[in-house]
Amino acid sequence: MDIRVQDRCGGDIDAQVILHPEGKPPVLPDKLVQSVIASGESTGKFLQSVVLRQGPKTIKTLLMGLGNLSDLTQDRLRQAMGRAATHLRDIGVAKFAVTVPYPFFPRVGVGRLAQTMTEGMQLSLYRLLAYKTNKTDKEEYKSVKTCIFVEPNAAKCRLIQAGISRGECIAEGVSDIRTLCNRPSNTVTPTYLAQEAKKIADRFGIRLTVLEREDVRKLGMGGFLGVAQGTCEPPKFIVLEYRPARTMGRATAKRGPVVLVGKSVTFDSGGISLKPPENMEQMKYDMSGGATVLATLKVAAALELPIDLVGILPATDNMPSGSAIHPGDVVTTLSGKTVEVVNTDAEGRLCLADALTYAARYKPVAIIDLATLTGACVISLGHHAMALFSNNARLTTQLKQASDESGERVWELPLWEDYLKQVQSDIADLKNSGGRPAGSITAAIFLKQFVNVPWVHFDIAGTAWNTDSNHPYLTKGSTGIGLRLLIAYLTAEAKGRNRSRR
Repeated sequence: MDIRVQDRCGGDIDAQVILHPEGKPPVLPDKLVQSVIASGESTGKFLQSVVLRQGPKTIKTLLMGLGNLSDLTQDRLRQAMGRAATHLRDIGVAKFAVTVPYPFFPRVGVGRLAQTMTEGMQLSLYRLLAYKTNKTDKEEYKSVKTCIFVEPNAAKCRLIQAGISRGECIAEGVSDIRTLCNRPSNTVTPTYLAQEAKKIADRFGIRLTVLEREDVRKLGMGGFLGVAQGTCEPPKFIVLEYRPARTMGRATAKRGPVVLVGKSVTFDSGGISLKPPENMEQMKYDMSGGATVLATLKVAAALELPIDLVGILPATDNMPSGSAIHPGDVVTTLSGKTVEVVNTDAEGRLCLADALTYAARYKPVAIIDLATLTGACVISLGHHAMALFSNNARLTTQLKQASDESGERVWELPLWEDYLKQVQSDIADLKNSGGRPAGSITAAIFLKQFVNVPWVHFDIAGTAWNTDSNHPYLTKGSTGIGLRLLIAYLTAEAKGRNRSRR
């Protein structure tokens, strides 16, 4: 969809969107809108949609409810614009106009609001049609081609255009994640992920290293290799280094990079500890963390964020076979710690243990990992928030602030040492499962044994996949979770570093 800002909308639009808060008049209402509101047909209830028509060739008006102003957040604005875009698509609108409702957000800049609205529209219209061969199936997805932000003030126009550009870049990154995770595992293999990483590296001048099976064997990554030994797909340990601060001679380079680590199991059968067949086809999205890391590097480079960033993706399938790791086997990780594998379906933490140890080579200021790690996380938090675990209060606060800004919700769970005994082994240093009690916490405290710098672990098992077809901007399938939060954090971190050196 083409999104742009103009000082007037012109006469060639098919519709206008008017954002209507509950109990308050909308911005720039005309007489028809005023009469509809006065009649009670449109109350402004959150996500209420009312379409007004004055004739077959007349511009349609979509009144979109924002809800009560006391409950209004940027994410509610994102949801409202997502719902507006899909509603207009479904009634055949190709071009529409909207005004940024900044009077309702006195503490938020107009550019940031334009970014939020752009994200909502673009994300709601995402579709993966690559595997549809029937022309009718493809044509049934109508498209909205153009959105005009109307703003007569020239200074605000420039800010809105900047917000649109940033929103489009971020939405594209989220869509990249969705596509990687929605594609089947016979397409998205570890080799495919490495090829996608190369495209990003070549486009933005990012340094790429791909370690093959023999490379990681020589390094001693027994956890990662233990998972990979059951599959015929060659594992790939993918490392991307985005170094703008270093190459541009910035003083911020002295502080070390932020390292992002993403679980990248391209299909998780559970290994010999085989998963039940119900919904196993969804395990193609077990590389959601890695996809988010990959897309975050791309968006950070596209936005030219002045912060050194490293992305690590330990990519492999987890399959049962004659060569697969057995329950009861002991592996030696890159850190030197030994792990008893009591459950081969607790494979993600084995891959991440080696990746987190490898990340320490960069002397990072922080490590953030994302993983669809535990079913227990779904039991704890459902599908509404990522579980956050951390060993550093300052980093936790920064990421919670980024969560509030991005609308990607997090909830912190404890990492008390009391839980460590659940993952202590009788015959090795650790075991890779602490059993059912506090499953998400014991998985996180297992990972904690492999980091000695500020670190946050996001368990995204409950938020990476969406089955709700009614969500305003999350289509069914992959959600692309984490990128908006990470970009908000990295943007703030880059600004903070630049301020500190003045």
